[in-house]
Amino acid sequence: MCEILQHTFKALHQQLGHNTLCDTRPIWQRRISTASAFCRALVANGYMTTEQMEQATLLYRLGLSRKGGVIFWQYDENDIMHDGKIMYYRPDCHRDHNRNPTWVSHLLRKGGYLPEDWKTEHCLFGLHLLQDSKKNVAVVESEKTAVIMSAVKPDYTWLATGGKTELNVAKLKPLQGRRVILFPDTDETGKTYQDWYEIAQAASDVFGHPVTVSSILEQQASPSQKAEKIDIADLIFPFSENY
Repeated sequence: MCEILQHTFKALHQQLGHNTLCDTRPIWQRRISTASAFCRALVANGYMTTEQMEQATLLYRLGLSRKGGVIFWQYDENDIMHDGKIMYYRPDCHRDHNRNPTWVSHLLRKGGYLPEDWKTEHCLFGLHLLQDSKKNVAVVESEKTAVIMSAVKPDYTWLATGGKTELNVAKLKPLQGRRVILFPDTDETGKTYQDWYEIAQAASDVFGHPVTVSSILEQQASPSQKAEKIDIADLIFPFSENY
């Protein structure tokens, strides 16, 4: 992996597997690729330039499933792989809700590569980026948003929980000693913001330093945007809102 990450952008197209849709290698060996519908949609819909998308693919080690889904690999702060979430996106870069997300660990158990009782402890997506970065840390809900925001606001290290209920103090522990700001999605009642605020307060007590929660969406999102439960990327790219 380190060897792949050290390649220059000049060699990127050869190294990232643009033509690996028919790759028959085991799923855990197909670590990095820009060939997923997700990566292509990021560029086609104006979220990123091709170069930004390729850089984000390297940073987050975005993978490719045999059926064209993107694999959001979870590596922790010690560069240990925990799992990989396979998700499917439409050409407009919105989730394909006709195809359910799945975990690589589930497929490995199903295929007999792991014991049926194998337990996986998930971590924040992008946590491996802390190894080489002293930047302030921003935490959002979706992996898609973290990838997009890494190009929009590169002075932060962007991590994702993978779901609004996936945030807890234990998952934030690797961030102790760093300046952390949480960006919860918005909703009509403000419940997500309140839930994340309470977790941030609990983490602040444990860490001995404040964990901040951004209220930008609560302040700036319109009632219709809150009904759509937009995130920080939707606020920056209003064309992406799925009304």
